[in-house]
Amino acid sequence: MLLDSSITEQCYVEDCEVCCNPIEVHPRFESNELIAFYARDIEQ
Repeated sequence: MLLDSSITEQCYVEDCEVCCNPIEVHPRFESNELIAFYARDIEQ
């Protein structure tokens, strides 16, 4: 998974590379450095 550090706080959905289930991803950056990361399966 590639993360874009140019946006400090993000929330988006990406399909898992292994099982193709959707994952909600919440990375947070400060000075182009990852300081927080949260991800959860949103498959119902």
